[in-house]
Amino acid sequence: MKRKITFDRDGVTLVGNLFTPDDLNENGHYPAVIVQGSFTSVKEQMAGTYAEKFAEQGFVALSFDYAHYGESEGEPRQYEAPAEKLSDLKAAVTYLTGLPYVQGVGMVGVCTSASNATYLAAEDPRVKGLATIAGFLVNEDMFVATYGEDGMATRREQAVAARKKYEETGEATTITVYSETDKDAANYIPFEGAFDYYWNESRGNVPQYRNELDVSSWTNWLDFDALSEASSITTPTIVVHSDETALPENAKALYEAVQGEKELVWSDGNHYDYYDSPKQMDNAVANVTRFFRTHLAA
Repeated sequence: MKRKITFDRDGVTLVGNLFTPDDLNENGHYPAVIVQGSFTSVKEQMAGTYAEKFAEQGFVALSFDYAHYGESEGEPRQYEAPAEKLSDLKAAVTYLTGLPYVQGVGMVGVCTSASNATYLAAEDPRVKGLATIAGFLVNEDMFVATYGEDGMATRREQAVAARKKYEETGEATTITVYSETDKDAANYIPFEGAFDYYWNESRGNVPQYRNELDVSSWTNWLDFDALSEASSITTPTIVVHSDETALPENAKALYEAVQGEKELVWSDGNHYDYYDSPKQMDNAVANVTRFFRTHLAA
């Protein structure tokens, strides 16, 4: 069962979809999970697909639009701000713990939200379990390898100019997020089908998604380092990954650095298989469900 909900974060209204078991008893006690997805994604994409699957396993599952995206408030639109996303996630924990039938909350970060989830697990003791699925765990080495030192400097300059323009005129400056042809896109891979998930209407090309990034985001995004928080995590953690998903060495580094009880599930499939392939998704959900059943009830 799915219903639209809203909750507040510092005066900003965030919009989510709450998935619950079909036989939900509001006098009962259920484990809950927050499920968030890839860079610039919205709740109707992979996060919602996973949330529905977790509800089928007996969880209360929340997927929501981060501020600046989808149906949630926040200006400018399509603005990437990891510090705000951390506040959004904490507000989501507050929302779920306020439901009388929720007994414990876990965090499931898919792709880039795995990076955001590391900060949440490191800072919020209310989170009883952390799961990363095909985690895109960013750090400085990744950004240097992707853009080069000169490219990073150029993007920082562009961000300053975009912010100045927005403050003076109210007009945002945006670029494409995923492209096989536009070299100025935030993510450029010149191979046909590289970003099929985001362009294919039968996959992730949902009406609510915008393939755009506010250029002023570079100031925040290029300083984001998910692994810097890993050694502070004592929350029970499960890492689901494969050799063909993004940054496999960073996933292993996260697993090694976490200080609490932990499990590494190394599977198969490419990165986008973990967005909508039943085989990889069901395997991930089964393992996270098993792990969380123990720790969210503790």
